[in-house]
Amino acid sequence: MDPLDALYRRWLFEVWEGDYAVAEEILAPGFTGHWPNLEVRGPAEAAEQVRRSHASFSGVRTALEAGPVVGGGMVAAAWSFHGSYQGGIPGATAAPGTRVSFRGQDIFRAEDGRFAEYWVVSDALGLMTALGALG
Repeated sequence: MDPLDALYRRWLFEVWEGDYAVAEEILAPGFTGHWPNLEVRGPAEAAEQVRRSHASFSGVRTALEAGPVVGGGMVAAAWSFHGSYQGGIPGATAAPGTRVSFRGQDIFRAEDGRFAEYWVVSDALGLMTALGALG
């Protein structure tokens, strides 16, 4: 397995499933993460953003839908997120315990065997619709 493929799988199946300490191992000290409307710096801020993303869900499970495709120090992949809504998202009317899923894509730039930069796009509209937050 390509080392960057393995690195991505650690991101998706370890960090995103709650082992936030792994971020320190796989993200460069100068890591920059680009989320929609948010930029984080360093592994600790990235782990905190993932933790915040988990705060409203239990039973989180991630799945690799396509890829990862590796080339030229870049990694791209499509994923899905599954969990039970626990409440706390402003405007959401879904009952706690409601199962939700949504999809997204990741792009990473690697440097010296770690991820140095990250871009994510996800179906936030689909998630908010499933949570009853859009009318």
